Amino acid sequence: MSAGHTPQELLIAVVARLLEGCGHVAVGASSPIPGAAALLVRALSGGATRVSILGSTRNNFFTNGGTELFDCAAQGRIDAFFLGGGQIDGQANINLVGAGGEYPRHKVRWPGSFGSAFLYFVVPKVILFREEHTRRVFVPRVEFISAPGVSEPGVYRPGGPQAMVTPLCLFAFDRDRGRFRLASLHPGVTLEQVRDNTGFDFDVPDAVPTTAVPEPDRLDLLRNSIRGEIAEIYPRFAAGAFADAA
Repeated sequence: MSAGHTPQELLIAVVARLLEGCGHVAVGASSPIPGAAALLVRALSGGATRVSILGSTRNNFFTNGGTELFDCAAQGRIDAFFLGGGQIDGQANINLVGAGGEYPRHKVRWPGSFGSAFLYFVVPKVILFREEHTRRVFVPRVEFISAPGVSEPGVYRPGGPQAMVTPLCLFAFDRDRGRFRLASLHPGVTLEQVRDNTGFDFDVPDAVPTTAVPEPDRLDLLRNSIRGEIAEIYPRFAAGAFADAA
């Protein structure tokens, strides 16, 4: 724990700020931090933000899992979604298939692309999220493109990457230029640390802000109601991610 918050609480707060104003946030599998952030935004909005978390029975309006999620996305009824990857490069291309050697004989295999390419194209606000910030993940060029971060001119694409959240920093993505820009450094992190652990080039403003820490009212919500809600799906995460309530 640092400066009155846990690392997980900081990342939840960062993601939540990116979700403010969204009408419907959908969260896929194995995503406790994005899920908690979506629930926090719903609480702060007084219920105005709708949240659908795959794997949940209390916070999932879908009865047919991913099929209905894809249908909603195609109809423009999902405002934000989250994607990650075993590899992510500077153009926001993601690799969910594998690495090392020629496809399909990769030495390392990951779960697969699933619907990532589809959702990347149709959801307006896609937030990339990884809890590991190393050159193993953030590479100069992904070895397999599961979903492209940018498209050729003339390709119909209402959706795409908006930002990327890591344990070290927040990146914004410039879709016109096809590049990441450092938006803020998390407390205690230096620009040199980010550069040393990132395999691709990115833009840096003259003055890099420090990521805002979670506000007291948000920490109170996280440590009380949100902890209980996210525990339905991720009990181990809920047991260790939050500081004790005051």
